[in-house]
Amino acid sequence: MLIKKENGPKFVKLPDGSVLSRGDLPPRTTKRWVIRRKVKVVLAVTAGLLTLEEACQMYGLSEEEYASWEAALLQHGRRGLRVTHLKKYRQP
Repeated sequence: MLIKKENGPKFVKLPDGSVLSRGDLPPRTTKRWVIRRKVKVVLAVTAGLLTLEEACQMYGLSEEEYASWEAALLQHGRRGLRVTHLKKYRQP
């Protein structure tokens, strides 16, 4: 059995004291992006578990899409990642 060695840390400790590991990340085949999955990807990148390039390649995201998730999370919290309320949180 061949096990692929991943670059980078296997887990990171988040500011709230919880631990995020590569096993906690959404599957690579994710098509439906709900809030909790977006949050995990943003936390993984900001905490150093994944690089931005790894995340974009893994999930088929553009850098702009990831940047919009990160900005919405920072400015409005988890609710800012809701697609149904996108107009509410956009700048005029």
